[in-house]
Amino acid sequence: MRLPMLFHTLKTYDKSQFLADFQAGVTVAMVAIPLSLAIAIASGAPPATGLITAVVAGFLISAFGGSRVQIGGPTGAFIVVVFSVIMDHGYDGLVLATFMAGGILILAGLLRLGRFIALVPESVVEGVTCGIAVIIAASQLKDFFGFDAGTLPAEVLPKLAILWTARDSLSPATLAIGLLTMGLILVLKRLYPKFPGLLVAVSIGSGLVVLLQLPVDTIVSRFGALPDHLPWPQLPVITIARLIELLPSAMVIAFLAGLESLLSAMIADKMTGETHRPNAELLGQGIANVGSALVGGLPATGALARTATNVQAGAKTPVAGLIHAFTVLAVLMLAAPLAGYLAMPALAALLLLAAWNMCPPATVLHGLKAAWPERVLFLGTLVLTVLVDLTVSLGVGIVAGLALRAWRQRSATSAH
Repeated sequence: MRLPMLFHTLKTYDKSQFLADFQAGVTVAMVAIPLSLAIAIASGAPPATGLITAVVAGFLISAFGGSRVQIGGPTGAFIVVVFSVIMDHGYDGLVLATFMAGGILILAGLLRLGRFIALVPESVVEGVTCGIAVIIAASQLKDFFGFDAGTLPAEVLPKLAILWTARDSLSPATLAIGLLTMGLILVLKRLYPKFPGLLVAVSIGSGLVVLLQLPVDTIVSRFGALPDHLPWPQLPVITIARLIELLPSAMVIAFLAGLESLLSAMIADKMTGETHRPNAELLGQGIANVGSALVGGLPATGALARTATNVQAGAKTPVAGLIHAFTVLAVLMLAAPLAGYLAMPALAALLLLAAWNMCPPATVLHGLKAAWPERVLFLGTLVLTVLVDLTVSLGVGIVAGLALRAWRQRSATSAH
């Protein structure tokens, strides 16, 4: 197996590359901080786990992965599965499932399975992604509007029904902060695409909550203070019964991590003109998920939005990803109290826009205008993801997609 990309790039590393990587790493860290906090909260995990994952997994993905510019950490694609695992097995179950998923990814990298990503139909990827986007958006409505709806169920339709009955409890102050933050993110992204507008917008919205003493939830008011250090590594509790119980969840985490990281690396290649090493990428993702689990973090993978920001900010090598991880760590250690004052509707606005970007209208139109078999795969996996279960959706979609591919190949052979 070829070495991680970091080892290759360091052979010719120079000062100009370091300066470019330093600027990009700090810039992408400013994007990663609010996103990591928001993803952890939406997943039903303690907010600090998002930052811990960005630091540990982000460092390991850049150190051992197969892409020059990939940025790793917690991503929106995991919100659904993480929430489900925590609900069914507790947070300790999530940690063990993440640890197992890391081992599965390491094995996949050693077996050189990276090239098989091409076998997953595009319509299945798009359908599952849009389904996850719908679930994320639904999960953020309570915090965006400030509804007094108590604890909500995980299922989308019952959740929306409860929110509708609680519509009279809408908080004008909460909605105003959410709308302001959303507007600032969009304006700053359009006017200053290389500027860390996410953090600035969320900070402005949250700052107004503090200055005006608005009745709006913040991280510290809901979850308490953030820690200012990384936890010591420790192995999760492992038993045979627990391993068997969590194997399906670990398989889903591993599949999602491998799929999203390789897709992100492929898109990064198109942006940079470089070529990633898929098997090294899987190996790096596996090491990162094992490392994240050892410190009680979340599942991690290559993050497309952060990777694109890294490229746009001028990153040259994986060193940018290492600097991103160190920058997030510095914020965790030096500014944890300030991060605790980030407002919940501001973070909800961030995730609502992230959900929109996961499934923009162009993706939906592409799925609906495709040939009928692809259209069925797209709509079927979308509906199954939203209404049934992500595991079922992936299983049905991949099996149906492979069957369709085999049928078309047989038809083409018969025609000749």
